[in-house]
Amino acid sequence: MADQMIPRAEVTVDLDLLRHNVALLAARAGGAETMAVVKADGYGHGAVPVARAALSAGATWLGSCSLAEALALRAAGITAPVLAWLDIADTDLSAAVSAGVDVSVSSVDQLRGLSGARVHLKIDTGLCRNGCPRARWAELVAAAAGSDNEVYAIWSHLACADEPDNPATDRQAERFAEAYQVALDAGLAPRRHLANSAATLNRPDLHFDLVRVGIAMYGLNPLPQQEDLRPAMTFRSSVALLKRVPAGESVSYGQTWTADRDTTLALVPVGYADGIPRALSGRFEVLLAGKRRPVRGRVCMDQIVVDCGDDDVYLGDEVVLFGSGARGEPTATEWADTIGTIDYEIVTGMYRPRVTRTYLGEVG
Repeated sequence: MADQMIPRAEVTVDLDLLRHNVALLAARAGGAETMAVVKADGYGHGAVPVARAALSAGATWLGSCSLAEALALRAAGITAPVLAWLDIADTDLSAAVSAGVDVSVSSVDQLRGLSGARVHLKIDTGLCRNGCPRARWAELVAAAAGSDNEVYAIWSHLACADEPDNPATDRQAERFAEAYQVALDAGLAPRRHLANSAATLNRPDLHFDLVRVGIAMYGLNPLPQQEDLRPAMTFRSSVALLKRVPAGESVSYGQTWTADRDTTLALVPVGYADGIPRALSGRFEVLLAGKRRPVRGRVCMDQIVVDCGDDDVYLGDEVVLFGSGARGEPTATEWADTIGTIDYEIVTGMYRPRVTRTYLGEVG
């Protein structure tokens, strides 16, 4: 039995590693300020502790998706500048003004609902999601210039910055420059932000006044080349049951795996309800008792089964499902690559009621 009890499903977030990542990214940003993006509860890492750690490591701004996310930061006592950039059409944004939250605006209709706000006008330069269409940009700029809101910045978002040779980034940069000139011609003097994590690392020409760092801050590398980014999240559980089974016995629903030898199976009480994609069934390993070991059969709602062979394994032993890779354990990126998704989806998927979240390093 392990000496230290481990929750049935636990995510640990190493804030010192996160600080390392933020400091690296802030240094790469050069003279630009750094916005730490903490939307989706800090990509599953916890928005408030992550925000505090990022600010202590050199970030000067915070980025959220919704106004509700931004107000939660304010409620926690965080006073740094915060930008909220996406809400449903009828959201009352007046609370942003009283809370000192900056608001992104992509249309004249959105602008009409604001008074006395500090706004960031968003131009769609080619991602074709949020943002003002280029054909309507001059109209939005003119309306903003004539309003009682402060136009603090213009901004956009890159579609392919994680593909260094993709010409789409240069096309978007050209369109962004055109949009900036329209704003200048209207008498505005806005700041500019365009670079995401990937562009912060590989496009210094696009840093402008502010860079927005998301996935890289959490230690996950958006680029094909090596960077000194250190994953901050570890997902672990423990052995709940051990059993010896003879050759010929099969494991889990559908009996998709059958033992070809006598072996010891370790039951681990985590499953797809705790963030393990069912698509990993029969395709991943865990770190248990110092070795990577295969998970057999299907991932169930609440449990997985690990093949331990003839090795000595004990009740309560730590099982690392993914982590930084420093001990040889799988990583979130490995999971993502195996099932054809992105590591963003893996870590944000760890924000679940049954998963305990704990922190290493100074929380602040």
